[in-house]
Amino acid sequence: MLPDAERLAAYDAFADSVREENAQVQQRLEELRAAGKVKTATYRQLFALRITLKEIVGRLEERGL
Repeated sequence: MLPDAERLAAYDAFADSVREENAQVQQRLEELRAAGKVKTATYRQLFALRITLKEIVGRLEERGL
C-alpha cells in the first residue's frame, strides 16, 4: 500500500485524467452531432462512455476530489 501522500496524488491524477477524458468525449460527441452522425455506433459508444465518465466525476466530486 502506498503512503497517504502518494495515494492522494494518485487519486488526484486519476480524477484529472477522468475529467480530461470526459471533456474529450464530449468534444467528439459535439463533432459527430454537428456532422449529423448521431445514429452511428461510434456516437452511441461515446455517449455510453460519457455517461460512465460523468458518474465517476460525480462520485469524485461528492468526496471532494
